[in-house]
Amino acid sequence: MRRSIWLVVAYLVSFISLRSQDWKLAGNTIRSVWGEQLRTDNPLPEYPRPQMVRNNWVNLNGTWDYAIRYKDEPKPEAYGKKILVPYPVESALSGVGKTVGENNNLWYRKIISIPPSMKGKTILLNFGAVDWEAEIFVNGKRAMLHQGGFDPFTIDITSFITKAKEQEIVVRVWDPTDLGPQPIGKQKDKPSGIWYTPVTGIWQTVWMEAVSPTYFTRIYTVPDIDHSAIAFFPALQNANLDDQLRISIFDKGKKIHENTFRNDSTFRVELEELRLWSPETPVLYNYTLSVLRNGKVLDEVDGYFAMRKISLEKDANGIKWIMLNNKFVFQYGPLDQGWWPDGLYTAPTDEALKFDIIKTKQMGFNMIRKHTKVEPARWYAHCDSIGMLVWQDMPSGDMNFNTDKWITNPSLEPIDKVRTPESEVIYRRELKAMIDNFRMFPCIVVWVPFNEAWGQFKTVEITNWTKAYDPSRLVNAASGGNFHAAGDMHDLHNYPDPIIHRPEVFGRDRAVVLGEFGGLGLPIEQHTWTDKSNWGYQSFKNQQELFIRYQTLLEKLQTLIPLGLSAAVYTQTTDVESEVNGLMTYDRKVMKFDIEAIKKLNQKLYTIQGYKK
Repeated sequence: MRRSIWLVVAYLVSFISLRSQDWKLAGNTIRSVWGEQLRTDNPLPEYPRPQMVRNNWVNLNGTWDYAIRYKDEPKPEAYGKKILVPYPVESALSGVGKTVGENNNLWYRKIISIPPSMKGKTILLNFGAVDWEAEIFVNGKRAMLHQGGFDPFTIDITSFITKAKEQEIVVRVWDPTDLGPQPIGKQKDKPSGIWYTPVTGIWQTVWMEAVSPTYFTRIYTVPDIDHSAIAFFPALQNANLDDQLRISIFDKGKKIHENTFRNDSTFRVELEELRLWSPETPVLYNYTLSVLRNGKVLDEVDGYFAMRKISLEKDANGIKWIMLNNKFVFQYGPLDQGWWPDGLYTAPTDEALKFDIIKTKQMGFNMIRKHTKVEPARWYAHCDSIGMLVWQDMPSGDMNFNTDKWITNPSLEPIDKVRTPESEVIYRRELKAMIDNFRMFPCIVVWVPFNEAWGQFKTVEITNWTKAYDPSRLVNAASGGNFHAAGDMHDLHNYPDPIIHRPEVFGRDRAVVLGEFGGLGLPIEQHTWTDKSNWGYQSFKNQQELFIRYQTLLEKLQTLIPLGLSAAVYTQTTDVESEVNGLMTYDRKVMKFDIEAIKKLNQKLYTIQGYKK
């Protein structure tokens, strides 16, 4: 089976037709090092789904034809222009750098061939993410309509494949950005301030894989460290009741368990020796899961899991705390927007995608709040292997709702936005898709349905649903104000100084956290998105002044932990467009803090005991 990897790689090399003259960087914005050195003949070649790995696959990234047409126009007869997939059409790395807008459709076209290793098998066409509405055609026939800008989707295109040597894939994309009700995160039709450039179209890897007619569609695990057990939840397409599931579990490459189960919705494995996952010891167990019929393997996938527990516990003073593996660990990390000056939503390379996590860890943080964006699956896999806790926001949308006063004064009576039925359906569908597609990553310990009342509606109902749908994680109902009595945390935002709201009141039923603070700004000449209008919540002239002010914030933060503070989030990982309050510049070329100095400050937080036994 491993041999097929090299067959596909050899095929892939001959398959990709990108030539350097087909592509050049668009625009004149700053670039990351990875963008400057991008291998355009094979962009983002890594296997895109690290939690359900198969060998027989082909990466379809590279040059595609594209055209922008009015919404009421039919499919283009001719394209004539090239775009580098999977970079958004507005980005420099796409080679286009154009805004599409709500009145237009973006069309993609790719001519492919089916490699010999896939002949006679079920062919799946996978999209990591397309923002927002994607209609897929294969050889002129409509194969799927998908709505959702952040979730992967798969199409069985077997019946659309012809006997011809070449096959045609066409994708129509429509994206109204903030003029529509769908989740958009920080995108804005007219970007400024904390709102950024629109992202339209394919922005994650496109790929094909070959499977048997019976195959796994999704797998997630739920650890139970208190009973040294791991539960598996596989989903199968076209399975029979008498099919069997075989699980093989490995620790450090050594097989420690193998068993066969009846094809059921779930099964549970007990482990004899337990090694726990934490930021200090990010232990991952590998597994191979197979579906068998009459002893024959129909489908086989590789994945991994971790043994870790996230929970709340009340201490001797009646204050609730966030516990990791039944122990109090103060969680501290940056607000991470996940934007790039050359790729926008899309990191130029996998090395770039991993870079931010590595630097965050080196600076002494143990957590990242992924802010109103969902990353490619490989980002979460890197967090798993590096050892980084993740608070995952649901991307905001339908945000025409001014609630600034609730952000700074959580004692006010909370309110909810009234969404249209269409808007509510879209939100619920995409929230469920986010959980379904990323709950298999152990690094994620908190779901955040709403941020600062942006589009916040039916808060208690949405929070309770999220908690019931994934009881293995905590839920932060509304980060930053407009607080309803729901979820596991009481969260407020305050800039620049850290504060805490009465743990003796708010901490009785929920953990008290500081969802955002800091925002200290420092523009670095020749490393800013714009030459003017750069801003931070508090601005400084040099790195020394910046560090001294950060030190005062950390000293104040240390005093809040004994009072009942379980976690805090500093704004932010990098500069983003006109925001210059990052720990590093937008192009990642300048670290604004000495890594060892900031690490020393940050690690003091983990030595302070707040929880009283």
